[in-house]
Amino acid sequence: MTSKQRYLEVIVNVPLNQTFTYLEPEDSSEEGKGNPENPFGCRVEVRFGNRKLTGIVAAIHDGIPANCPVDKTKIRTALRYIDKEPILTQELYNTALWMQKYYLSSIGETVFAMIPSGRRETDSSSFSFTEDDLSFEKKELSSEQTAAVEGILTQSESLFHYLYGTTGSGKTEVFLTVAERTLQKGMGVIYLVPEIGLTPQVVEAVVQRFGKVAAVLHSGLTPSQRLNEWKRILHEEARIVVGARSAIFAPVKKLGLIIIDEEHDGSYKSGSAPRYHARQVAMHRAAKLGIPLVMGSATPSVESWKAMEDKTIIRHTLTKRLAGGAMPSIRAVNLSLEPSQGGCLSRELEDEIRSALDQKRQTILFLNRRGFTHFFRCNSCGFEMKCKNCSVPLTYHKTENRLRCHYCGYSIQPPAQCPECGSLDVGYSGFGTEFIEAEVKSKFPSAKVMRIDTDSLTKKGELQEKLNLFKSGEYDILLGTQMIAKGLNFPRLKLAGVVLADTGLHMPDFRAAERTFALITQVAGRAGRFFPDGRVIVQSYSPDREPIALAVSAQTEEFYTRELQNREILCFPPYSRLLRFVFRSSVPEAAKTAANGAYHILKANIQSGVDILGPAECPLSMISLNYRHQIILRSKQIVPMQKMAEVLIYGYSAPKNVYIEVDVDPVNLM
Repeated sequence: MTSKQRYLEVIVNVPLNQTFTYLEPEDSSEEGKGNPENPFGCRVEVRFGNRKLTGIVAAIHDGIPANCPVDKTKIRTALRYIDKEPILTQELYNTALWMQKYYLSSIGETVFAMIPSGRRETDSSSFSFTEDDLSFEKKELSSEQTAAVEGILTQSESLFHYLYGTTGSGKTEVFLTVAERTLQKGMGVIYLVPEIGLTPQVVEAVVQRFGKVAAVLHSGLTPSQRLNEWKRILHEEARIVVGARSAIFAPVKKLGLIIIDEEHDGSYKSGSAPRYHARQVAMHRAAKLGIPLVMGSATPSVESWKAMEDKTIIRHTLTKRLAGGAMPSIRAVNLSLEPSQGGCLSRELEDEIRSALDQKRQTILFLNRRGFTHFFRCNSCGFEMKCKNCSVPLTYHKTENRLRCHYCGYSIQPPAQCPECGSLDVGYSGFGTEFIEAEVKSKFPSAKVMRIDTDSLTKKGELQEKLNLFKSGEYDILLGTQMIAKGLNFPRLKLAGVVLADTGLHMPDFRAAERTFALITQVAGRAGRFFPDGRVIVQSYSPDREPIALAVSAQTEEFYTRELQNREILCFPPYSRLLRFVFRSSVPEAAKTAANGAYHILKANIQSGVDILGPAECPLSMISLNYRHQIILRSKQIVPMQKMAEVLIYGYSAPKNVYIEVDVDPVNLM
């Protein structure tokens, strides 16, 4: 028991980059056993202004800490300890300090993004097991899989590994085997999947294979259940943790392996402060601990592909489908050649749907809801207007009748005829989901049609429920967005159709080609996994465009080679780094004015080798009644941009009605 009150440095969840000093609470335990001897990493309740907040103890001192800015008489006493034992480990705190510096976020926002918010433990775990669950089923590994497992566990040239293989080639089994071998050595494992609802098969496989030593961290848990799982991990009752992005912070003792499945997926990047990328945090933790990080995908991110080419990530390739199926037959259909009043389903796609229905087999139709329709296109030669500075599509603004670049602000008057071929047949096109759903139902009235997208999902667990219904054969045709494009296996599926492959290409984003290629490849991977007669139809107005043509002909290496050449010419990642500021306000001109003011500060503090793009209106110029403008910094090195950003963040007071978002290494520039 401690004899005198000590001083605590406490982190609270506020956007201020500092700790706050409190006197240790008087003995607040019900048993009267005294405060924790070393309360580092324990949560503590404090008064902050006139609010009661939860804080985390970052340091303990016998006297007033040197960095305390207030007089001794003004130091308050903390109210009570919430935890009897730490929930934040020293390793995680060190990771938080690195993240705070790297992502330019406050230490409070960073630490509280890591830890569970539950106040008390609950008896109910997120799942329960019988002893039988520990007689888990293993599959015989192929020679390729065996070579990958041995390579990951024995190669010492790099800690970073990539399992690259076509959909259905058995990546999950390699991950599970490497995890099992790691557990046998007495080490722990973190296994990340994109969004937990979309990868039930992986969660099921981990839980079946490892039983009681598995913990699942996902958004469906209550705060109490999450705290319970966290404590199971801290006590080493759970030694393999499977979960989405935030599971990268699991406090696994003796961590020996990190796995990132579907590494290319955009959901690994956080959309709110701290805007971390789970892949970067995983690389940091793995490097500090000297343990392997294994990533995997059929469509690696361009950054990872470049790292494999440079040998900073070791590639292990799987080439064979293992479920008895074959790669499906993929065909592109040119919508420009279809009858103009024919609707959104080509004659070929319609025939294939009918054929699948006749055989009592299923169809998935993929719709890209986030498509930009207001792009300039020549209907005669397919020419599209791009920015002369940024090589991304210009977006049409009807109110001002101008084509505008959302990176640098460049704009022009829309031409009356095609600059390429002189045709007068130019315009702006695209169609929406409700129209497609109505057409499918009218053309196939006897088919059972189900739609899955964010609008159609209204209650918890509904996504899994609907996917199970489709898997069991209750529905014939599934319409969906990205959530059905990857990671799901349906034994009765014969046909996968991409209704309009071009939509993503018209996003004013330099990653548009990469996303379009990945999407077609992932959708194609749904068909033919169990039978050799799978079909994929990709509809497009521009089937000759590189991402579409190369995805359809399965020329993966060729796509990455060309995409890297384009990125190098334009000096976009992985040949540069980006840092993005978004200024948003409900007041129309305030965001624009703040962006202009920030530009002058950045310009005055410009570092060598940094380009400033903008200020310009964001491609999505208004979200939730907030007007949005952006500035993008670009450089070969991240540090000079971080220095400029620090000057802006800590030296510029934006108007009260403007909020500034800072995003280091953004994956989305919308």
